[in-house]
Amino acid sequence: MSTEQKPVENLTEEEAAAALAYLAAEIARNDALYHGKDAPEISDADYDALKRRNDAIEARFPALIRADSPSRRVGAAPSETFAPVVHARPMLSLDNTFSQEDVEDFVAGVYRFLGRLPDNSIAFTAEPKIDGLSMSIRYENGRMVSAATRGDGTTGENVTANIRTIKEIPQTLPAGAPAIVEVRGEVYMAKSDFLALNAQMEAEGKQTYVNPRNTAAGSLRQLDAKVTASRKLKFFAYAWGEMSDMPADTQYGMVQVFKSWGFPVNPLMARLNSVADILGHYEQIGLQRPDLDYDIDGVVYKVDSLELQARLGFRSRSPRWATAHKFPAEQAFTRLVGIDIQVGRTGALTPVARLEPITVGGVVVTNATLHNADYIKGIGNKGEPIRDGRDIRVGDMVIVQRAGDVIPQIVDVVMEKREPSSVSYEFPKVCPVCGSHAVRDINEKTGKVDAVTRCTGGFICRAQATEHLKHFVSRNAYDIEGLGSKQIDFFFESEDSALQIRTAPDIFTLEKRQQASLAKLENIDGFGKVSVGKLYAAINERRQIALHRFIFALGIRHVGETTAKLLARSYGTYNAFEAGMKEAAPLAGDAWNDLNNIEGIGEVVARAIVEFYKEPRNTEVIAKLLEQVQPQEAEQPVTSGSPVTGKTVVFTGSLEKFTRDEAKAKAESLGAKVSGSVSKKTDIVVAGPGAGSKLDKAREFNVQVLTEDEWLDLIGG
Repeated sequence: MSTEQKPVENLTEEEAAAALAYLAAEIARNDALYHGKDAPEISDADYDALKRRNDAIEARFPALIRADSPSRRVGAAPSETFAPVVHARPMLSLDNTFSQEDVEDFVAGVYRFLGRLPDNSIAFTAEPKIDGLSMSIRYENGRMVSAATRGDGTTGENVTANIRTIKEIPQTLPAGAPAIVEVRGEVYMAKSDFLALNAQMEAEGKQTYVNPRNTAAGSLRQLDAKVTASRKLKFFAYAWGEMSDMPADTQYGMVQVFKSWGFPVNPLMARLNSVADILGHYEQIGLQRPDLDYDIDGVVYKVDSLELQARLGFRSRSPRWATAHKFPAEQAFTRLVGIDIQVGRTGALTPVARLEPITVGGVVVTNATLHNADYIKGIGNKGEPIRDGRDIRVGDMVIVQRAGDVIPQIVDVVMEKREPSSVSYEFPKVCPVCGSHAVRDINEKTGKVDAVTRCTGGFICRAQATEHLKHFVSRNAYDIEGLGSKQIDFFFESEDSALQIRTAPDIFTLEKRQQASLAKLENIDGFGKVSVGKLYAAINERRQIALHRFIFALGIRHVGETTAKLLARSYGTYNAFEAGMKEAAPLAGDAWNDLNNIEGIGEVVARAIVEFYKEPRNTEVIAKLLEQVQPQEAEQPVTSGSPVTGKTVVFTGSLEKFTRDEAKAKAESLGAKVSGSVSKKTDIVVAGPGAGSKLDKAREFNVQVLTEDEWLDLIGG
């Protein structure tokens, strides 16, 4: 948990990779609870904090973005209770913003992507973000034919019969509507109807419901549509999926068309141009929030022009032309009763506050992050005072906030409540797990002391060794079912050589060692013949594994799953990858340039990979591992009909027909690899006016050079 508590600006790339792995799993678990079971375990503010930290880490470490990242995923897998419906167009979610600065960045980013000056010429819509259940309703030739939940964004649940019971939703569309129409919006339960339903349940001696959102979602998933009909659900329309014809050319215009067709639309929607007006509307909606008869948790901003929306396009799970400005989270006061030190896979010692239980945002909080030794002392990451230099001490009354971190953080101390006998906290100078010295590294280039205190014990430290193994078997690495955290601890601590798992190869020799042992695993409490058989089967299923999973599982510093995929895609086979890394060891020459020039890698990551392969202990473990497993050749992306799939493309010069961001996004969507520099492996250089050294290199290496017009002709515009 240590890497999940540290401020983003202080994370090393290795810690960032570990934090992203945790966040991917935790957000996926909460998505399944929220979208699939309507039974969330955490508040919306806490969930947003998870997402926000994930986005912040990805923004700082783009090379570490994982294939299973929450930023590339929407919702959760649909329930098997209802028939699946594949959405004609994916139902994506929105990025979140939390501050005025975030909103300013969003608007500036729109202008920047489009290559325009921020002159308030672009209109945006702003409307309340309804806290309900996303729904897509399909009409063909004017008649409703299906209705589906968001599900995982690609496939939802067929709840057509239940949607038909909502009186606000038209069963047919008026004459003149396009032949195919998918209206999307939010199903919700009004606060007044929720309170009336709970009063009825209480009067009947039945259990009451938690909140309107969960009640609305549960009502929609009733197998008996009569139950849904009795719940008085409502609907706001605000978007669309597949349309055979577009009846308007703006976001605002489309919503007004929906209104003319009989759909309810939110009356607080406005069309605005300046950031000041957008933020002013946000404040006004916030002031009206307590009096609204429906729950909202923010305001959604969208670029109004559909033409500009098309140019801006999409990221993996969200549009570039929209964002949700969330309302702020809550704070609370409680007592700090102790500080625990946890040791992570990289040896980082992270302090965690133990608190007197307190409810914040509807959730009972018992732990909070303290980040590092400096944070406790009242020192920021640049050496500046924070909290006006106030330190944090055991026994203090503290302010806890549930926003911006995976677990709550202590943001300040109530000095008036500090006991005269309190003493400053002394950060450990030895590892609490193995007793090795704990030190703060010094950056050789800058001379700056690292904010993180690390155990120097390496693999003699049980915490580090077991965390490496846990990473190896984690869901996005080897994903061995039945070999979780508790089992790793058991096998690692065993004194029986037939049971020990101290390094990754030991996992794959476990069954053979057990066959020759008298002390059978199946006879040990907690296992059993069936579970042991399943464990061996799960291990054997992973003897062949995708190359990117194998690379990720090695635990190379700074190499997250996305970086592992980039490496796998670039080198194709493990043998080629390892040979390239060893050849790149001088940090110069073609092999080093090939690695360093992969878009999304960069010098820091490249150096870490090369250093990993210079360590004999690492290569010895890998050699033993390769005796047991076989990484598969990497699958190259296939983009049907694209002439640039798998090709490496470099854009240089002053592009005139599109911005650099647009060019890169388009090329990658067609299956191309975009590089920042030209090498012998470059396939195409697209050169605009003013192209210099990259164009010269392209000619030197006989790389195909295209003008912008020729590039557009090649990819079909």
